Amino acid sequence: MDQILFCFFIFLYFFTFKITAQQSYSGNSVLDCTSTDETGPSPDFLYTCNSKTKSCRAFLIFKSQPPYNSVLTISKLLSSDSLELARINNVSTFADFPTDKEVIVPVNCFCSGQYYQANSSFVIPTIGDTYFTIANDTYQGLSSCNSLMDENIYSATSLLPGFELRVPLRCACPTSNQIANGTKFLLTYSVSWRDRVPNISERFNTSLESTLDANGLSEEDPTLFPFTTILIPLPTEPSSLQTIIQTPILSPPYSFNRKNRRKSNRGLYIGIGVAAASSVLVLLCIALTVVFLHHKKKQAREIEKKKKKWVLPEDLLSGMADMDQVLRVFVLDELKVATNNFSPMSRMKGSVFRGVLGGKEVAIKKMSTDVSKEVNILNKINHFNLIRLHGLCEDEGYFYLVYEFMENGCLKDWLRSKSFPVTQSWSQRVQIALDIAKGLHYLHNFTDPACVHKDINSRNVLLNGNLRAKIANFGLARSAERGEGRFPSTKLVGTRGYMAPEYLDFGWVTPKMDVYAFGVVMLELITGKDVILMHDGGAQFLSAAIMSIMEGEDMETKLGEFIDPNLRGNNGMELALAVTRLSVSCLTRDPMSRPSMDEVVSALVRIQMDSLKFVCV
Repeated sequence: MDQILFCFFIFLYFFTFKITAQQSYSGNSVLDCTSTDETGPSPDFLYTCNSKTKSCRAFLIFKSQPPYNSVLTISKLLSSDSLELARINNVSTFADFPTDKEVIVPVNCFCSGQYYQANSSFVIPTIGDTYFTIANDTYQGLSSCNSLMDENIYSATSLLPGFELRVPLRCACPTSNQIANGTKFLLTYSVSWRDRVPNISERFNTSLESTLDANGLSEEDPTLFPFTTILIPLPTEPSSLQTIIQTPILSPPYSFNRKNRRKSNRGLYIGIGVAAASSVLVLLCIALTVVFLHHKKKQAREIEKKKKKWVLPEDLLSGMADMDQVLRVFVLDELKVATNNFSPMSRMKGSVFRGVLGGKEVAIKKMSTDVSKEVNILNKINHFNLIRLHGLCEDEGYFYLVYEFMENGCLKDWLRSKSFPVTQSWSQRVQIALDIAKGLHYLHNFTDPACVHKDINSRNVLLNGNLRAKIANFGLARSAERGEGRFPSTKLVGTRGYMAPEYLDFGWVTPKMDVYAFGVVMLELITGKDVILMHDGGAQFLSAAIMSIMEGEDMETKLGEFIDPNLRGNNGMELALAVTRLSVSCLTRDPMSRPSMDEVVSALVRIQMDSLKFVCV
């Protein structure tokens, strides 16, 4: 009985201390990949949602290590805005960092279920990678093996190269008490071997007491373990002047050779884990027993909510592209060899050249303008129906962007090609429209902030060898915060015949301007005609001509005269009317009356099912 009371009072002290802390430092128990949070939030996973603030701007510290040693590669790995990352580290967008240099990484942190997290993704590159090595070798403890396993469908023993993982990153938002004490941001600091809380606090100009309190630590100089994280409360944004180049420990058990490092680290982690387990086992068992009944029902609800959060329509999930490498920075000599010194025989069109890099065909675009905006957008997006950027090169004021190669060129040329008339069909045209729609749906709804392409037209839609469409040319694209509606643009740029009325009249930039332009592209798919027609000696927009037909008499007869001859017959008019009506709805003058791209995708899926019933050549 006395032993039970003794254990209870120990637990009471332990539990009371933890619930009054801001967050709990995980210690090296985070390295145990068999932890559970079935009885309540655990620091072995992520930081707990313990504030009324459900989303915030936060920062991470990542130590530069090849191949993640540049602004572009680190922002890709951690899904951070490369322009913001460059700004806050006081470097250029294309800068490389010295090895072991601390890099400040800005992220959007939000509450998902019971934990705060910033979302990233990672494609497994090699055989032998595990949740443990990805969390600790690749992400330096900024994620955890427990949260990775919780977030992904793959078992710990079935990870293979090419699998794409969701990576929840450790971040947090300030509590009410922290905000009252002047904290505006929380920085997640990845601990190195000789780090100490007093030194870290001094370096980031915050009080030792606030750092200890932020992590639920009681000692003034507690022991910190590598591959764990602590939170640093900051009154202002962190500065690059507060970061250092960490001095590596070259003697065992640490090694910079990746294979040896994994082996030595595993042995160290096992030793540390055993020691830690013996010291906390009693308290952990008591804690789990006491809180189990209280949290069981609540946890079940939270887990169910968390699972539902990530469910997306199957047709959209199937479009998510694979990322088998990060952006590569090429040297000009590589591109010269790939294109036979940019010979006329390699020129595809304008300043775009066809080349071969590593046995793979690529398209290389030479530009004299700043490409940082386009690179930043392409570096963040990841979808099958959006063109993929492999890498870039800068030389003497010129930029070279290396894209995936699209065998069948742009949609505009394909529609007018004499090489494909026999194989062109309604099902192909609808599939192309659906591909474009899915790409736009991703840009408008799955990028943060939302992205508006601004120049959707048939030249900026490319077709691969299987006639699958991908949106290209993001030079005019811009990001816009969701929910604000209209974003005036002082300079009108775009392609004649595709620009929405509200953009021409008022400079409004919204996702609905892409919907309008998509409506015009659908008309090109139906008719095979140019977007500007010659009529009675003058020019007329294709959209205006079709709108006039749809509003007039004898609609089907007149529309039939516009339909591409390759698509006539075999009940083609039924499909033509369905696609034309959808197109006209996208061309409504009032942007608020136009459908959203998710509505367009749904409509095209239904039309696609109908198109498969007919073979219209």
